[in-house]
Amino acid sequence: MADKIAFDLVSPERLLLTEEADMVTVPGAEGYMGVMAGHMPLVSTLRAGMIDVQKDGTDRRFFIRGGFTEINPGKIVVLAEEAIPMEEFDLAVLDQRIKDTEEDLIAAKSDAERARISESLDDLRLIRAAF
Repeated sequence: MADKIAFDLVSPERLLLTEEADMVTVPGAEGYMGVMAGHMPLVSTLRAGMIDVQKDGTDRRFFIRGGFTEINPGKIVVLAEEAIPMEEFDLAVLDQRIKDTEEDLIAAKSDAERARISESLDDLRLIRAAF
């Protein structure tokens, strides 16, 4: 049996998951990364995307909207700005969020704000395309 890695997923509202996982895939700032026991220590910002928690042949998925992760050889902690278990996910809410973000992009007053909103919109559209 392969070593497990402890995983905590925390949002501002609650602790969503504490699990011993085989592998956790997170949407890092530079792209998705898979984390298993023994991973090198790392701290990274997270972008909007899916977290996939693999344990004993089953997967649990969560949508997150940004945050941070701290990775150590025996544990990964994700502090998400927002986290929703996929079994609770509502596509109508995602579609509305995309529409709202498109409106925010039109109303953006600076190039920096436009770039930040555009990146968020791209992330949301990518997630929508996964359904």
